[in-house]
Amino acid sequence: MSGRATSTHKIRYAVVGLGHIAQVAVLPAFKTANNSELATIVSGDPEKREKLRRQYRLEHVYSYDDYERALAEVDAVYLALPNHLHREYAVRAAQAHVHVLCEKPMAVTEEECHAMINAAKENGIKLMIAYRLHFEAGNLAAIRLAQDSTLGTVQLFTSEFAQQVTEGNIRVSVSVSEGGGPVYDMGVYCINAARYLFRDEPTEVFATTASNGESRFRKVEEMASVVMRFPQERIATFTCSFGAADVSRYTLIGTKGLLMADPAYEYAGAIKHQLTVDGKTKTRKFPKRDQFAAEIAYFSDCILNDKEPEPSGLEGLADVRVVQAIYKSAGSKRSVDLPALPNKPRPTVQQEIHRPAHEKPKTVKTKSPSGEAA
Repeated sequence: MSGRATSTHKIRYAVVGLGHIAQVAVLPAFKTANNSELATIVSGDPEKREKLRRQYRLEHVYSYDDYERALAEVDAVYLALPNHLHREYAVRAAQAHVHVLCEKPMAVTEEECHAMINAAKENGIKLMIAYRLHFEAGNLAAIRLAQDSTLGTVQLFTSEFAQQVTEGNIRVSVSVSEGGGPVYDMGVYCINAARYLFRDEPTEVFATTASNGESRFRKVEEMASVVMRFPQERIATFTCSFGAADVSRYTLIGTKGLLMADPAYEYAGAIKHQLTVDGKTKTRKFPKRDQFAAEIAYFSDCILNDKEPEPSGLEGLADVRVVQAIYKSAGSKRSVDLPALPNKPRPTVQQEIHRPAHEKPKTVKTKSPSGEAA
């Protein structure tokens, strides 16, 4: 087994960062990730550490200053940190021979992604990016429909992903250069979906951004609209926004039919499909599941059985380079060409993992992006 020697039954994790997503989704997921164990947590907030230590019956908890002590206790980390901290904490974990499951986006720049990939290789540890939808039934069913000719030749992808983000939330309080803004936070879902549905990489990107002048958008754009050209003359478009009503959908259009997923990217509810072929429409609902337990269980299985994860660090890099091209295009008002990437595995229907949904957990000093108490 690569990395640190570990139990043949359960992988011990430290969850690093105790913001909204960590508390409402990651920490509760360990209950049904049967090959995984929540061993400790890392946070800069002593109240969070103590209350969550009691809630999850943890023996030790750590501040960021004691990160290395936390690493000495575990086999793997789940990084739920602000985007600009991903590289630092991933590289430090790799150097301690601790496996890394990192939230998306993988990092802020391609250079940071490469640093994480290289650190994993040099230290013999597994690196996976937390694309939870790669294990979710609804999105894997969409992949099957895109591939089995149900829709004919798939040519177009469109998506809208938006929410209201309150002033002061880290998504708008840090600049784009630190991974703030809707493209890093929400656009990566649209980029990733287009890539796994088209089974290819974009070759050209054109983008524009806009803001309504509100003070919450001083450091980041309010919204971005993007056009991506793919090989075989296929087009993907999406708009993501931090200043619009909640929407989470995509439409995949072929020569014979279309598939609308609405909602498409959710983890807190069901995913729904509307399939229209030859003028006839069918609907299908995929019940809410614990997508985070699924990805944690998958990563632990990769560690225990020495398998390379999909989604790997290369998958994270593929999206981050598109994000960087988006901002380059928006700044220059010109399209940006993207070089070819090496072939790599893509999500398949065989990756579906079903873990039951959990109840809403108690949280400590955290709010949703919209400002509602979690």
